[in-house]
Amino acid sequence: MRKENFRNIAIIAHVDHGKTTLVDAMLKQSGTFKAHQDVEDRVMDSMDLEKERGITITAKNTAVYYQDVKINIMDTPGHADFGGEVERSLNLVDGALLLVDSSEGPLPQTRFVLKKALERDLPIILVINKIDRSDARINEVINEVYDLFIDLDATDSQIEFPIIYTNAKEGVAHNDLNSDSTDLTPLFQTILSRILGPVANDEHIPQFLVTNLDYDSYVGQVAIGRLSNGTLEMNSSYSVCGENDVIHHQKFSALYTFKGLEKIQVERVEAGDIIALAGIDTISIGDTISDNEQPLALPRIKVDEPTVSMLFYINNSPFAGKEGTYLTTRHINERLEKEILSNVSLQVLSTERTDVFEVRGRGELQMAILIETMRREGYEFMVSKPHVITHQENGKTMEPMEKVFLDIPEDKVGTVTEKLSARKGRMTNLQNHGSGRVNMEFSIPSRGLIGFRSQFMTDTQGAGIMNKLFDGFAPWFGPIPQRNTGALVSDRNGKVTTYACIGMVDRGELFVSVGTDVYDGMIIGERNRTEDLNLNITREKKLTNMRASGSDNTVPLRPPKQLSLDQSLEFIAEDELVEVTPISIRLRKMELNQTKRASQKKKEKYESSL
Repeated sequence: MRKENFRNIAIIAHVDHGKTTLVDAMLKQSGTFKAHQDVEDRVMDSMDLEKERGITITAKNTAVYYQDVKINIMDTPGHADFGGEVERSLNLVDGALLLVDSSEGPLPQTRFVLKKALERDLPIILVINKIDRSDARINEVINEVYDLFIDLDATDSQIEFPIIYTNAKEGVAHNDLNSDSTDLTPLFQTILSRILGPVANDEHIPQFLVTNLDYDSYVGQVAIGRLSNGTLEMNSSYSVCGENDVIHHQKFSALYTFKGLEKIQVERVEAGDIIALAGIDTISIGDTISDNEQPLALPRIKVDEPTVSMLFYINNSPFAGKEGTYLTTRHINERLEKEILSNVSLQVLSTERTDVFEVRGRGELQMAILIETMRREGYEFMVSKPHVITHQENGKTMEPMEKVFLDIPEDKVGTVTEKLSARKGRMTNLQNHGSGRVNMEFSIPSRGLIGFRSQFMTDTQGAGIMNKLFDGFAPWFGPIPQRNTGALVSDRNGKVTTYACIGMVDRGELFVSVGTDVYDGMIIGERNRTEDLNLNITREKKLTNMRASGSDNTVPLRPPKQLSLDQSLEFIAEDELVEVTPISIRLRKMELNQTKRASQKKKEKYESSL
C-alpha cells in the first residue's frame, strides 16, 4: 500500500548550487522554526569543516510538514569523493530534487549524482536555482539538462520532469518565470503531486535497513534509516540481520522520528518513515532489523569501490607526543575502526607493520577531510602520499581514470594542455564561447592528478576552475612524472634564524618562518632545482668586533609559503610524509637520517641502471 502521509526526497546537485540554502528556506517556511527564531545560514551543515569549506560532507536528514504530509528530506554532498554518502541517501528516498545553477548549468558532480538517481529509477524534479543572477541563462541550462539526461540513457518517463524556478536565498519558487509567487508553495505542491508516497505495509514483517550511524552522548550509538515495512515498538524484541549472521532478542533503548533538525522520541513508528533507534551497539551500516522469529533481511547497501589509498603511520618524529593527545597504535586503530562504521566508502586494511594502517577511499578530498577531522579531535600521526588502487583484468594492470573539466582563461590553454599531456592526459573537448574563458575536458589517469591542483592554480594565477569525475578503469599508462622540484631539508635540530633564511633566498621557497622549531630530516621548503638539498636553516651570524661597510644593510626576506593540509598532501613525494598534529602540519623525509637517505638513493639508481 502507498503511504500518502509521507514523502521521502533527496536534494542532489553539484557543489555550491544551493542545496543546503534551499533546505534552510523549506525549514523556515514550513513552520519548523518559529517566526522570531534566529537561525544561522546553512543550518544543515553542522560540522566545522563543512562551514569552513562551504561544502556538505555528510548526508543529513530533516523533516518538514506541509498540508499534513511529512516530507523527509536528505541533504546530500555534491562532491564525488563523498559518493558513499550520496548512495546511502538515495536508498532512503522515492524521488529527488535536481538543483542546477541558472548560470553554471549542470557540472561534473551534477552528472555524478543524477546518474546515481536514475540508476535507482527515482522521479526527478528539476529546480533551476539562483534565477536572480545577472548572468542567468535559464533556457540554455534547461537544454543542457535535457542533453545530460539523454547522455545518461534516461527513459522517456524520466526525461518528462517538471521544472521549478527558485531563488533559494530569498525563499521563492515559481512554476514559470512569469508567476508572482512570493514563497516556496509551488515547490511544496510539486513535491506532493509528482513524487509518490512510499510503498509500505504496516502489517508486514518489520524491515528496517540501517543506512547511517550517529552517536549520542546519552543513548550511545544511533542507527538511522527507513522503515520499509511493518512497525517498530519499544519494549519488543527484534532480530538484527548482519552480513554473516542473525542476532535475536534485541531491544531498543529509544525510538525517534524526525521533525526539523530534532529527533522526537516516540513509542512506536510506522512503515514508510525515516527513523532512528538506539540501544543496539553492535549494529553496522547495511544491517536489517526485522522480526525476532521470522527475520527477513533487505539487500545490503553497495557502494563503488575505493580508488585512492594512503598509509597512516604512528608519529615517530623528534617532536612526537608534544602536541597531540591520542598518538599510540591503539588510539589510531580505534579511531579508524570507528570511522568505517559510519563511512561505507572507506576501508581500513592492516599492513605488515603493526604501526602502519592502509586507508582506502574515493579521493584525495575525502582523505583530507578524515585527516583534518582526526587532528582536530586531538590525534597525532603521519600520512603518506596518496596512491591509486589498481586491479588485474585479463592479465593487464588496470588503473582508475578521471574526466577532468576545466574552466580557464583563454591565454592559459597552452600551458595547462602541456602540463596535463605530460601527465598522460588526453583532451576530449574544447569550447571557446568568446568570453575570454575556455572550457576544456580531459581524460586522464587518476594518479596523473595527484599533486596537480596546486600547480594548476599557479599556472592559471588562481583564475582556473577544475572539477573531476571518476571515469572507470583503463590499462596502465606507464610512468607519470610528478613533482619536478626537489625539497629543502633541514640537516639538524634547532630554530629557524633570519640569517640562515637570507642565505636561502636564491635556493627556493621556504615553508617555515623565523623562530620555527625544526629537526633533522624535516622539509622546510621547495628547491628551485630537481634534487633535494640538505642545509643548515638554524645557522647564526658569527659576532666579531669588526664591521664592514654595508654589511648590515637590510635584506628583504620573502614571507614563507604556508601550506594547507591539502597542499601538503599534493606536494610530498614518494619518500616523504606529512606529520599531522592538532597544532602543526609538517613535512618530512620518510628516512630522517641524511646518510641513510643518500645510500638508499645510490642503491635505487644502481638498481634502475641494471
